[in-house]
Amino acid sequence: MRTSLLCLFVVLVGCAAEVPPPGDLLKSSKDRITQAAPAADVDQAIDDTTRFGFDVYRKLPADENLAFSPWSVVAALSMTYPGARGTTQAAFEQVLHLSLPADRYHRAMNTVDAALESRGQGAAGRDGKPFRLRSNNQLFTHKGLPVLPDFLDVLAQEYGAGVRQLDFQAQPEPSRKKINDWVSTNTEGLIPELLAQGTISSDTRLALVNTLYFNAAWKNPFVKEKTGPGNFTLPDGSTARVEMMAGEDVELSYGTLDEVEVFDLPYQGDEVSMVLLVPPAGKLTALEQQLDGVKLRALVAAAMPRTAAVRMPKFEARTQAQLDEILKALGLGVAFSGEANFSGMTSEGGLAITAVVHEAVVKTDEAGTEAAAATAVIVGRVSLPQYLEVNRPFVFVIRDRATGAVLFMGRLSRPVTLAN
Repeated sequence: MRTSLLCLFVVLVGCAAEVPPPGDLLKSSKDRITQAAPAADVDQAIDDTTRFGFDVYRKLPADENLAFSPWSVVAALSMTYPGARGTTQAAFEQVLHLSLPADRYHRAMNTVDAALESRGQGAAGRDGKPFRLRSNNQLFTHKGLPVLPDFLDVLAQEYGAGVRQLDFQAQPEPSRKKINDWVSTNTEGLIPELLAQGTISSDTRLALVNTLYFNAAWKNPFVKEKTGPGNFTLPDGSTARVEMMAGEDVELSYGTLDEVEVFDLPYQGDEVSMVLLVPPAGKLTALEQQLDGVKLRALVAAAMPRTAAVRMPKFEARTQAQLDEILKALGLGVAFSGEANFSGMTSEGGLAITAVVHEAVVKTDEAGTEAAAATAVIVGRVSLPQYLEVNRPFVFVIRDRATGAVLFMGRLSRPVTLAN
């Protein structure tokens, strides 16, 4: 069962403890809850939010390389959701496809978060240091904003999110830089500037931020000396020469379903893996249009363990995205409008979401994968003998095997080509 490992429930301890977030501390009197949610609730929350993740994925730029973290976006929106009321609350529930009552949903998210934090014990990272999978949640508020205790309690108990107060009104630009520095620290420098100039203004009242960092070595590293040129079919049908990694005795799960080849490549510890979904040439868009949590599980289940020679391209993908218009198109428009109701956060009225910013990067080479993502919700005043070869565009998904949580996903359609 996907959630069988959740019986081991540990308290989430973020790396941010080493470098405290900027600002004055505003602390809830409540501690993080360590009681795990029922397995059925965890499964339901993952199914619902994975569906949302693919909704967003399909609206991101097509026909180019893409990196995206559903987990990071869901975490940031989930921290915003308990502050919404009325039609704004209903819009969050519709867009996130939530089918659990709010208290059970938050507990399920808490349970998955803690389970992810327990991954990789004794395993190595891509860089030779220990395996890292860290999700950090943080609420930054304007000094003097009357934040309601019940809202603070949900963030503290279910998301481990502290509250730090900054002077957005008098010092918007220094506040922006401080948040960016915190994000950069928690993503080990992979995301140095999440918030562009102007994102934080004197009208900003809250910034709910999630960072996600992943660094893991392959269970069976590819042999660097065997990396060499190979053919990759581009979306237009032409062929390019790209840098292909090669491994002779790679332990993976491999299979096909509905003409889609599935490569499930584990990282050390066998708890997290990268799943490559490789459709026939010219059918990448068709695959992307039908992907959701149910389809992903069926594809993963079609892959059976084996040992084989594998070739796949080295790749790096980075995407910076303003998600405002995507979320409005999915049904969250009221939260960005003068009709927004965030009275569950604060007694100060007239607030709406002014921006939802996301950035993700995934780097994969012979040793393993390093990936990071960050999302900010800004609330303010309205105004074998043969290789198994991956040689055509594919969707990649980095997922936690026990819970099914999708940490990162993306597309490789155009690898870096080799010079002639």
